[in-house]
Amino acid sequence: MTVATQQATEPTRGGWLPRSLAVLWAFEAGLCPAAPTEMRDVTTHEQLALQLRKSQQEDPMKLLPAAQGNEPAGKPAQDLLSQSDILCFDGKATLVPKRAILLIPKSLAARTQFVAGSSLLGWADFYAQNRGWITTVEVTREQAEGHEPLAADVTKRFAEAANLVVATYQGGPISVLPPKTPPPASAPQTEKNPP
Repeated sequence: MTVATQQATEPTRGGWLPRSLAVLWAFEAGLCPAAPTEMRDVTTHEQLALQLRKSQQEDPMKLLPAAQGNEPAGKPAQDLLSQSDILCFDGKATLVPKRAILLIPKSLAARTQFVAGSSLLGWADFYAQNRGWITTVEVTREQAEGHEPLAADVTKRFAEAANLVVATYQGGPISVLPPKTPPPASAPQTEKNPP
């Protein structure tokens, strides 16, 4: 066995232990530069209280007079049920926005009334369970806002439909406003007496 192998296998005989002690001794003696430690004073309770008092005295919001009058007039709170139509069947119900139901056949009119004891589901779950009697029509945002009418072939299918038809936008029900009619084009005005 060579000397190097013997030193590696026997750490106490001139191996890593004496070297570690030598490094510690060098730090103790100041031979190796160490990072200086930063010493700071601890903030006392009195100093914190003084800082708080100063910040409260310098607060510009305290200089403003109290607001007078009523709260700003906003939209009154509206009830979700007053803005929704209900679809209900087999003990399950869901809400859709008003004007989202485009067609209600007479045979399915009873399914737009809430039945006591029904559990409320989200649209996606309710539609998945009731695809047999609900048909959806995907509309564009412009059609939903009333800027564009629904396609003619879609409205023709309504006459033949036996299912309830719900307008959807990106898979969710959406209200469809009635088409906005453009203002009538007025004839250009001509002056009777030119200058």
